[in-house]
Amino acid sequence: MSSPGSAGRFVTFEGIDGAGKSSHLDALASWLRRRGHEVVVTREPGGTPLAEALREIVLHRPMDALSEALLVFAARRDHLCRVIEPALARGATVLCDRFTDATFAYQGAGRGFDLGQLATLERWVQQGREPDLTLWFDLDAATAAARRGAARAPDRFEAEGLAFFERVRAGYAARAAAARFVRLDASRTPAEVWQQIESVVSARGWW
Repeated sequence: MSSPGSAGRFVTFEGIDGAGKSSHLDALASWLRRRGHEVVVTREPGGTPLAEALREIVLHRPMDALSEALLVFAARRDHLCRVIEPALARGATVLCDRFTDATFAYQGAGRGFDLGQLATLERWVQQGREPDLTLWFDLDAATAAARRGAARAPDRFEAEGLAFFERVRAGYAARAAAARFVRLDASRTPAEVWQQIESVVSARGWW
């Protein structure tokens, strides 16, 4: 795995299901490509054939929180080795729909799994790699649930109740103390959310 100091930029999109991350990820990818940048769009769990197979297991088969965490980190390791690190090493921008913050929010805060054990897995698997910027789409659990219900049939996580997603949201809030985190008000209109994103990325001066 290449050094965490490689030349590319690693941007992650986080938030509870229904917060609107995915459409804005695609919009940012287009914005960057119009400016001549190579952009790799990916997701977690997923991003490689192995990781996508593990994603299907995690999303649709019952298991405990430890099993979830181990499968997610196994998928993450393959994703890092095969997609994220090579892209960053050649100077590309990687836009990823979820990363380790989601594990701390969902398996940690949501499922109640030990945060210290998650931190140990994070060190083993990531070897110092962290996002350069994390865009947190913050939205209350009830509004997110209404959006999900209108959009698609739920997977195993999306079928959880409001109390679970309130814990997940609190888990994200706890992670947001990191300097790389930027909170976005995801309750606003799509155009207003995009304005927040464009302002954040333009201010970084990276592109």
